[in-house]
Amino acid sequence: MKVVILAGGFGTRISEESHLIPKPMVEIGSMPILWHIMKIYSAWGYNDFIICCGYKQHVIKEYFADYFLYRSDITFDFTQNGKMIVHSNESEPWRVTLVDTGLATMTGGRVKRIQKYIGDEPFMLTYGDGVADIDISRLVECHRAGGHIATLTAVNIGQRFGVLDIEADNTISAFREKNDADGGKVNAGFMVLEPKIFDFIKGDETVFEKEPLETCAAMGELDAYIHEGFWKPMDTLREKQQLEKMWAEGNAPWKVW
Repeated sequence: MKVVILAGGFGTRISEESHLIPKPMVEIGSMPILWHIMKIYSAWGYNDFIICCGYKQHVIKEYFADYFLYRSDITFDFTQNGKMIVHSNESEPWRVTLVDTGLATMTGGRVKRIQKYIGDEPFMLTYGDGVADIDISRLVECHRAGGHIATLTAVNIGQRFGVLDIEADNTISAFREKNDADGGKVNAGFMVLEPKIFDFIKGDETVFEKEPLETCAAMGELDAYIHEGFWKPMDTLREKQQLEKMWAEGNAPWKVW
């Protein structure tokens, strides 16, 4: 099963760092948060990634093009016409497809643009700025058991995000904006989707969290995987600093590898 990661947005809420690089390339412990997310999936045996690039996409592409240089000891032997020798190679078992999904494309439009790389099979989707100690195997099992078009991971958190109305059987009856009376669970990403989801995406202007997920909810085709463990997005500089502190102190719950 392929893993799609949304990594094309502008990251305006953490502009202190994202004015130079895409937000998924902001570093936690000297490694991009995108790398941390990929390591989470890889720890559960999912190593085929599709990265939806956009804003400053060249930074992401150059990072993976030079991955050996970043992760290995290198000898450049100029006595032999600049021969490069790679020592102690720390390669990952990854297949990474980097796709230009446009500069101003909305989240749904980015998903639509990678349809040709998915084919007619289920796939996973998450955001390029959130980490969790999630059990990916249980998430996939939950999706298969539900038998619906989409499953998303639901967590409890302060109400800055869209709100989920979850029924007793874990189907989601509504996917809507928050209001002052809300205190429920929110969408943490880490989704599993059937290819039918592409039918609900009209084009670049489609926000994935709007029509596609709202349509699935209205049809009874959107399930929730309840995650009671750690999850944290990196929307602000303060949240970046919190994640950095956890990593530096050896207390990073998302480090499941």
